[in-house]
Amino acid sequence: MRLLAATMLLARIAAGFRSPAAGGARHRAAFGVLPSSAAARNIRADDDGIRRPFANSRLYMSETVQEATESAAEAPPAGYPFASVESKWQAYWKEHKTFATPERRTVQPDGTVVKSEKKKKYVLDMFPYPSGAGLHVGHPEGYTASDVMARYWRMTSHDVLHPIGWDSFGLPAEQFAINTGTHPELTTGKNIANFKRQLQMLGFSYDWEKEVATTDVDYVKWTQWIFLQLYKRGLASQSEVSVNWCPALGTVLANEEVINGLSERGDHPVERLPLRQWVLKITEYADRLEQGLDGLDWPSGTMTAQEQWIGKSTGTEIDFQVEGMEDKVTVFTTRADTLFGVTYVTLAPEHPLVSKITAPEQKEEVDSYVATTSSRSDLDRTSAKEKTGVFTGGYAIHPLTNEKVPIWIGDYVLGSYGTGAVMAVPAHDERDFEFATKFGLEVKWVVEPAKKGDEDMSKGEAFTDPGVSVNSGEFDGMKTNKAKKAITAKLAELSSGGPKITYKLRDWVFSRQRYWGEPIPIYFPVEFPEGVDAAAVDPKDDACEHTIRFDKPIPVDEADLPLELPEMEDFSPGDDPAGCLARAKDWRYFQKDGQWFARETNTMPQWAGSCWYYFRFLDPKNSEAAFAPELDEDWMPVDLYVGGAEHAVLHLLYARFWHQVLYDLGYTKHPEPFQKLVHQGMILGMDGEKMSKSRGNVVNPDDVVDVHGADALRLYEMFMGPLEAVKPWQTSQVSGVVRFQNKLFNTVQSAVQNGDSVEMDEETTKILHKTMKKVTEDIESMSFNTAISSMMVLTNHLTSLKDQVPREAAEKLALMVSPFAPHLGEECWSLLGHDESLAYHPWVEYDEALCVDNTVKMGVQVNGKKRGEIEIPKDADQDGAMAEAMKVQSVFNQVDGKDVKKIIFVPGRILNIVAK
Repeated sequence: MRLLAATMLLARIAAGFRSPAAGGARHRAAFGVLPSSAAARNIRADDDGIRRPFANSRLYMSETVQEATESAAEAPPAGYPFASVESKWQAYWKEHKTFATPERRTVQPDGTVVKSEKKKKYVLDMFPYPSGAGLHVGHPEGYTASDVMARYWRMTSHDVLHPIGWDSFGLPAEQFAINTGTHPELTTGKNIANFKRQLQMLGFSYDWEKEVATTDVDYVKWTQWIFLQLYKRGLASQSEVSVNWCPALGTVLANEEVINGLSERGDHPVERLPLRQWVLKITEYADRLEQGLDGLDWPSGTMTAQEQWIGKSTGTEIDFQVEGMEDKVTVFTTRADTLFGVTYVTLAPEHPLVSKITAPEQKEEVDSYVATTSSRSDLDRTSAKEKTGVFTGGYAIHPLTNEKVPIWIGDYVLGSYGTGAVMAVPAHDERDFEFATKFGLEVKWVVEPAKKGDEDMSKGEAFTDPGVSVNSGEFDGMKTNKAKKAITAKLAELSSGGPKITYKLRDWVFSRQRYWGEPIPIYFPVEFPEGVDAAAVDPKDDACEHTIRFDKPIPVDEADLPLELPEMEDFSPGDDPAGCLARAKDWRYFQKDGQWFARETNTMPQWAGSCWYYFRFLDPKNSEAAFAPELDEDWMPVDLYVGGAEHAVLHLLYARFWHQVLYDLGYTKHPEPFQKLVHQGMILGMDGEKMSKSRGNVVNPDDVVDVHGADALRLYEMFMGPLEAVKPWQTSQVSGVVRFQNKLFNTVQSAVQNGDSVEMDEETTKILHKTMKKVTEDIESMSFNTAISSMMVLTNHLTSLKDQVPREAAEKLALMVSPFAPHLGEECWSLLGHDESLAYHPWVEYDEALCVDNTVKMGVQVNGKKRGEIEIPKDADQDGAMAEAMKVQSVFNQVDGKDVKKIIFVPGRILNIVAK
């Protein structure tokens, strides 16, 4: 009866009208196919085949994995023997040197060099520091991501270089040595062994023959060699620099390590002292460092951070003559148009002119203020909300009006930044306005809004926007940009200034007063009082009067490298800014050709070794050069560099600087080291906070691997959410991917039992090809979570076939899962009858035609409300759609007995029936 009624209803509808032309209400329906667009990155294909968007694009909470794998829980599959499988394949890879780096060129018997026809991929992780705590589960995320890419590229016929090593110098190891009396070399070696064990446990496809550590003597030699190239090029020199010196810690601290005049670690008093420091002139490469960013495939935020740190500014340099003196105060400004609004000049407390220009009646107050600010770091001073300052009693002469301008000192002006002086224009600078308001200084308005009707601007705050010059003499009426140029030209004409380009970037203070670092390969002549025979005295004797001529540095001969650290029992820094190496007198002082010399006692910062390690990986056993030029040609630049966003500025900037110097010297043919950069997101503790021992929320990967296996850890970390997102760890949810790998393993076993007897049906064929396409595209875009989701969907489908799993589908699935779960992939491949590792087996190939559906699913609405769903051929017309719709009981019930007034049919999208 229902079929007859439906037929009659369709006939009645067909007689009445057809669907209107294109237009009308449209509703996009989900067709249940795997999306191929970039939008798929934030969509999850759950283990039940339902696709759901992530609720939050930044933080992926616990339900992400839980919901995606719940459907697998109804009948837990038999366990996959991960422990025996993982140890088996790790031993196989090691024995067969599966991941050894291929030679990119071979020499034929006739001497002809044949280069590899394959494309290359240099895949690099940011150098890990081997701490005593070992890895926590947040560390392997980036390593797993790079390993997925390295394994995938080997299977897509690329030559792959995927090395690892250790950034093993640094303060933590030295501090541990001081606390325990253990030599840092022993501690570092122990830590490296633990890290290496953990990385090998996780199945990363590193070429361990390329392993290096920055503390290796052979590595130190070439780090020192690069320093000498910088020195010879005039890029390394000594300078007296005002630094944050902490006597208790015995070292110079960065601004970020000083809080309210105390060290961040230990709360020890910190002083601002002028110390002799080695400085690398990175500022000479400021333009190159900014321009070199063009063409790099880096995160936009990192590019911006680099540009801001370099901080290029185009403006005007202006000289203010000091009243009654020949000295000048030089300032830099990007707003020369406000020059007529200057009402005072502020110097940094450490500015060299302060003591000279201070009036006698102000000396006590100025000296006290300078002493107070000397213990505060630059960061502490600039971040302070309250502005402080003192009038010096001196005056400067305005270069255009010849008016007297008072000179103040204020701690918000830094001697290490710019010229150490600013011209204060309180009417048009918020900081100057606050200062002037506090101290009752004059405010002159010299810029007004350009738009008519805005003339009644408030005088209660600084006006900092561009506008029109007023109260500026001959420059009145000029718009801001024109006024800037005109005033700059006038200053140049009067020899009182002119155009200037400046940078925020400061030269790199390269000295550390610690033991555990590379010795700086420089020494100095030692002189004795007149009449003293150098052959008859010994400067190692405390009673021997002598002078070390730091103004006459001598580079160590390259043939004498490496300059090694001395053996010392006491590594404590002491309160001597020369560092603890100054106490190693037998090492420090030496004789050459009858003359005494003293070695440099500062060491290099930890940054040094990590500036060039990607080069040494090319040629780690080369004793004649840092790396061979043909290997630079074969492998550089790095194609994929993976590491944390916390290194977005300094490490990348310093490494690029060293690289560009080596490029200029002809040692590399590539102007930039890292072509593509990816930052993995932080994995938080289960409490949603950053993992740390102090919070007690650190999860050790050893514990996870013991219970679930290495592949489960790798799969889970790649499945948690987009690689770049911040995600909280949830140990309980690892079981979701464990169920997936168990199901996949059992599916392959089923295919093995079937042999070649089962042929793929059309549905399986299409799902397989869609999955191969999706996984391939997702790996290429590093959208690993959705690649795994796709494989879950395919595994569920193959599981539903029970004992009819086609061998071909199982083989393709084993290949696809192998970059993510390499032990599982290898074992499945072996079970399927293959004798060789799949590490270099060609990657899966899909047929585009099989990735296109012949049918579509459409929602059916009655009077605008969805009442059902139909599946019809893609080219079905309105009549065909209506025929299918009437077979759906819920739709038929809403239409039966009613008069159909209108049908809105959008092919492939929606069918809407209006019935009264």
